[in-house]
Amino acid sequence: MTLAAASHGFLSPTGVEIAFVLVGIATLGAALMTVSSRQLVHAALWLVVALGGIAVEYLLLTAEFIAWVQVLIYVGSVVVLLLFGLMLTKAPIGPSPDADSGNRWVALTVAGAAAAALVWVVVDAFRATWIDLDGAAQGSAEAAGRSLFRFWVLPFEALSVLLLAALVGAVALSRRGGGAKGAAETLAPAAREGRL
Repeated sequence: MTLAAASHGFLSPTGVEIAFVLVGIATLGAALMTVSSRQLVHAALWLVVALGGIAVEYLLLTAEFIAWVQVLIYVGSVVVLLLFGLMLTKAPIGPSPDADSGNRWVALTVAGAAAAALVWVVVDAFRATWIDLDGAAQGSAEAAGRSLFRFWVLPFEALSVLLLAALVGAVALSRRGGGAKGAAETLAPAAREGRL
């Protein structure tokens, strides 16, 4: 152990730790803006900022592979799918008063309780876990790939099928709505001509 590592303590944070906290605060702010925005497109764009902040956190933890997977899959695919779904289904872009149920305090209480339970479960599960610094780096492509293809193949495949089904459903809804509207617009002049 070097002298610098021995003198480093909780009250003398490094630049990476300070950047980690600042990016975490910005990510938390973007997440709050995501759930509190009254416009769906703005919420989706704030979600891009929040997911990008998480990718930066992974980079600061030297997990480059996971950071780029975060950018490619979540920012590049899920948010783009969400925006395409909004555009294809002709969802209301502006504020919609009928989307607010008025249960904000109940939702906030449930969200706070769920967050506290999640933090408690994670802290309790990993309290006695130590990282082997002599083995392969935990954020390396080798370690992440081994974990991904050994334990997480089925959830990733299920997620890809779910996203594909959502996109196909959005296209089907937009075609059905567009077809009915086009037929109504075509029949309206013919009905007027019949009356004349």
